[in-house]
Amino acid sequence: MPSLLQAVNVTKHYGGVCALKNAHFELRAGEVHALIGENGAGKSTLARILAGSTSADTAGIAIDGRPAAIQSPLDAQRLGLGMIYQELDLFPSLTVGENLVIGNLHFHERWLVSPRRIEAFCRPFLDRVGLDRGVHTKVGALPIGQQQLVAIARALSMNARILLMDEPTSSLFDDAVERLFGLIGQLKRAGVAIVYVSHKMDEIFRICDRATVLRDGETIGTAAIAETSVDELIRMMVGRDLTTVARSHCPGQGELVLRVEGLTTAKLRGISFELRRGEVLGVAGLVGAGRSELGAALFGMDRIHGGAIHARGSIGLLPEDRRLQGLMMRMSVLENSTMAVLPRMQRLGFLRATEERRALQPLALRLALHCDSAAQTVMELSGGNQQKVLLARWLLRDPDVLFLDDPTRGIDVAAKQDVYRIVDELAAAGKGVILVSSELPELLRCCDRILVLSGGRLTAIYDAREATQEKIMAAATTPDSPEARL
Repeated sequence: MPSLLQAVNVTKHYGGVCALKNAHFELRAGEVHALIGENGAGKSTLARILAGSTSADTAGIAIDGRPAAIQSPLDAQRLGLGMIYQELDLFPSLTVGENLVIGNLHFHERWLVSPRRIEAFCRPFLDRVGLDRGVHTKVGALPIGQQQLVAIARALSMNARILLMDEPTSSLFDDAVERLFGLIGQLKRAGVAIVYVSHKMDEIFRICDRATVLRDGETIGTAAIAETSVDELIRMMVGRDLTTVARSHCPGQGELVLRVEGLTTAKLRGISFELRRGEVLGVAGLVGAGRSELGAALFGMDRIHGGAIHARGSIGLLPEDRRLQGLMMRMSVLENSTMAVLPRMQRLGFLRATEERRALQPLALRLALHCDSAAQTVMELSGGNQQKVLLARWLLRDPDVLFLDDPTRGIDVAAKQDVYRIVDELAAAGKGVILVSSELPELLRCCDRILVLSGGRLTAIYDAREATQEKIMAAATTPDSPEARL
């Protein structure tokens, strides 16, 4: 089958760091092609170069066998390329409809933009992704999972024949993921080629035809999915066999560290549960179920309308959106890691940088944090390493309860194992951990009990040893499940 897109000799440097080194990639019409590798391997950089949002140092790109100059996203759109970014490129102060039509060559309007025309243009695409929100809703008011659906709808509205998806399911729960996979199948049958950047092997083996592996900015090879295995792709990605260790579930007999009674906010309705030291409590639910809002309420970010929170010690929150809610992207690794414990790092009102570095160094080793130096800005790190910086902040702070809101979103399989190890270590040290995840296998692997939310209400709490993905999904889609229990 002839190539629809070819990219050869793609090189990109960020300062002294080589993100891509003579990488190459080839895409056929009507295929779903996975682009995989560890965080920092160059996957997103290559995708952004193809989408015109990042300029390469050198690159030879051809579409339909003809050389293509892609200098901007508009160039890419004219050539039929669209992209869904991992770190969403939406305008939070604009409405859903405005985000879909702005810069969209397929939306034609003259001097005045009619709200009715925006509604008519956007609604079919919002319906296709299952987003039941008005086009006049401000994007910034939506949870990140629904923002991701807006980004997918926008890419579909551009009628691209090459669609680049960078971790498109990272904030979606199973129902929205299934809808997306259905869309991918429709697009594939229509001849659209899809570049699928993901760390989720189950997704890759379910929907992809081929996979190209990058490591340290270089193309390692391309394999047909039907002719390879998960272990083989992981070996290509990391250059070694990856050892995974299952967690021994805790019986939950430790001291009570958190009790929530009838917690009610603008989103939550009468949530009650308990958490003990050494326990990992999972939180499952569909997009908009109230998972992130639970963390915001416990951390004091959302106003509580009713109920009570009884905590024995302090509570820490690792937010779902690490870029907007957690990290100062232009500040250094060191500054981001120590900002929650600065009083411990100063003397006579002066900050002691030596003390900061001394405190961070063992944590960086424990977290397997990869960066050039502690002075490197966080925005230069891969997603997995950015997440580890946030974890370092809370490990330094040492709270009694740590709420982790989708901590493995958009990070690779090796970095996920590092996060799982840290969760296990926190529980073994007697901390109470609340873990939100969009991946049910992750909850079943990491947690002792799993709390299920639906529509802001608690519908079930399962012992992880008895839970199944089917039980969790049933509770997540049933607002008044009779199985709800403590």
